[in-house]
Amino acid sequence: MSKVDSRVLANWLDDTLQAARFKDYCPNGMQVEGRSEIGHIIAGVTASEALLRTAVERGADAVLVHHGWMWRNEDRRVIGTRRTRMALALKNDLNLYAYHLPLDAHPTLGNNAQLARVLGLAPARREDGVPLTCGQDGLVWLGEATGLRTLGELGAQVAQRLGRQPLVVGDPDQPLAQIAWCTGGAQGMMADAVDAGATAYITGEVSESTVHLARETGVGFIAAGHHATERYGVQALGQAVAERFGIKVEFVDIDNPA
Repeated sequence: MSKVDSRVLANWLDDTLQAARFKDYCPNGMQVEGRSEIGHIIAGVTASEALLRTAVERGADAVLVHHGWMWRNEDRRVIGTRRTRMALALKNDLNLYAYHLPLDAHPTLGNNAQLARVLGLAPARREDGVPLTCGQDGLVWLGEATGLRTLGELGAQVAQRLGRQPLVVGDPDQPLAQIAWCTGGAQGMMADAVDAGATAYITGEVSESTVHLARETGVGFIAAGHHATERYGVQALGQAVAERFGIKVEFVDIDNPA
């Protein structure tokens, strides 16, 4: 079986995702250093205890996730669930790689790009082929819902493609034109979508204020689930790692209704 040096993999991931250009809420890249050679990776959305235990049970050398550890404003003490997770990684010599905003934003492997593929959205593109975006770090993507005429039809397609019923705010018969989307907890970026002329905005979560903004602007809003909208970027990234280095990468979906 092929193996790759853990630092070589970290550098390739950093370069591929352009991690250094993002001012993020957590450190991106190698968060825990484990064994020096990697031949088997478990990929998942979040570095939860369940995902780490799966990695140990399957004899993996590393874990690759979107949601890692050490978030801004968290309690920094190594107690409780943090101690349990860290102990699992350190005791079993696991590497942990985590990429947050860089994985959201990547033009082909990222969560927004992959959600568009899954939902059948057609991203708008600039003359140079780069996706047309708005908001902080260009995190909100713009485009069209090809073949769909109304907000109700869009909500139904989201439900069917993601396997869960989304929250839809707005008139189901409302016509669609430009669509905006950003995976995960990006409800706070809806104002950017409104300013960009979107007729509907898709993200993962909803806040109380988001509902009012949708109602008062007439822009449809769909909260499709944080986990549900962010399952696909890490899968695409894992596949790219497997193809580049010839190592085994398994995606494990730890169910999360949020």
